[in-house]
Amino acid sequence: MSAIRLLVLCAVRQHGRAHGYQIRNDLEYWGAHEWSSAKPGSIYHALKQMAKQGVLLAHEVAPSTAGGPPRTEYEITERGDAEYFTLLRAALTSYDQKLDVLSAGLGGIVDLERSEAVSLLKERVAGLGRWRASVTEYYTPEAGPESIGHIGEIMNMWVHSADAGAEWTRGLIARIEGGAYTFAGEGDPFVGVLAEGEENPYATGVADPGDAH
Repeated sequence: MSAIRLLVLCAVRQHGRAHGYQIRNDLEYWGAHEWSSAKPGSIYHALKQMAKQGVLLAHEVAPSTAGGPPRTEYEITERGDAEYFTLLRAALTSYDQKLDVLSAGLGGIVDLERSEAVSLLKERVAGLGRWRASVTEYYTPEAGPESIGHIGEIMNMWVHSADAGAEWTRGLIARIEGGAYTFAGEGDPFVGVLAEGEENPYATGVADPGDAH
């Protein structure tokens, strides 16, 4: 799964309707340019592709203040909303996704009901446990990696990763079950996107390219 698709859908959905530079600004605000492939070119490409696929609806609006061509604003369609939740659930459940996909899933986790978020995360823990068990059929952590030569360090790293991932996920489950955060249906959600004209403290300093995207 590509994190960029989930990230863009999440940001557009939170805005309701937004142009490319806003989405780019939001993803930089989330730090996604550091931990994912959410670079300017990939963001604009994803927006255009999803509009062609009917996942987003593109609207041409007034010319930008910079005097360029009419800029395009995007909103999520019913099909896009369905895809968003499919990607979101997969990102939170699958234990073998890259960290950028899990991070993207965390960005949208509060769009789910609290009980479903907990259930998906418990699936993740169970998956990590099954994966760890399959590895330890061939590698015994108690014996140490040296027992099977330096290749054992590969097994050792993955077992430690599985253990750390499960521990972190159980901690998140406990925080959610303890009442942390506002989930779907519980009231006003946390606003995770920047308002039009709001300064982004993590901006790269590149100017708005005429809002042409």
